Amino acid sequence: MKNILVPTDFSDQAEKALKVAAQLARKFDSEIYLLHMLELPMMLIDPVHGSSQNVPEALFFMKLAHQRFSRLKMADYLEGLKVHETVQFHRAFEGIIEISQENNCEMIVMGSHGASGYQEMFIGSNTEKVVRNSEIPVLVIKNEIPDFRIENFVFATDATSDQKDLLSRAMKFARAIDTQMHLLFVNTPNDFLSTAEATKRILKFTEEYPELETNIHIYNDISVEKGILNFARKRGADLLGIGTHGRKGLAHFFNGSISEDLVNHANRPVVTFRI
Repeated sequence: MKNILVPTDFSDQAEKALKVAAQLARKFDSEIYLLHMLELPMMLIDPVHGSSQNVPEALFFMKLAHQRFSRLKMADYLEGLKVHETVQFHRAFEGIIEISQENNCEMIVMGSHGASGYQEMFIGSNTEKVVRNSEIPVLVIKNEIPDFRIENFVFATDATSDQKDLLSRAMKFARAIDTQMHLLFVNTPNDFLSTAEATKRILKFTEEYPELETNIHIYNDISVEKGILNFARKRGADLLGIGTHGRKGLAHFFNGSISEDLVNHANRPVVTFRI
């Protein structure tokens, strides 16, 4: 994990994500790419569509952003780390995806208020859009985490064939952060399997990873989301993981927008992987 992207609107919530990214950067000897998107009216950033006297105003906002970056980079928790700063005029969600690709980032770390409100620039819909469309893992942080040490990583799956590669990436991620991964299958009334059927499916799904056998869990609940949240609470999970199909729609197990619902409703950090 050599490059980590951290979008920021300079809010407290975004800084919580940056503090976690800094801990990861120290662990993996990574570089951090701090990104601030200026979503300004076209007339302020395009002299063809607007009057030329508005260009200095756009430059003022860019200069102000760099000043805030300078203050932010003086924080003790960033000392000794290589931190790049980027200010772009772009729609926030599209800019985040574009910059992550340009800089070969291997993870995006974002802050979110979740369901409690969407006040800052990168909170709410932009976080959900990044989760839905990012080709690289997205780690969403809700709370202050002074020591991002993950002992119990709960990864939810429906154990279908299209998630084989997803399981491989989740296992690789778990090993990288030196944590124990618990594989969770949520059984719901609308798509019920007997314990024997569910066990058979998930054992076949994990046959390449025999070390997972003692960490397989089948949990019954009224919905997938509630099952994940309730099991995580019971297990004392430090981190939740889930896959998303992105623009193609969330298939079968991830019916509707389970990954985005988790990002909104889970008090714990959530990492998402594109299927």
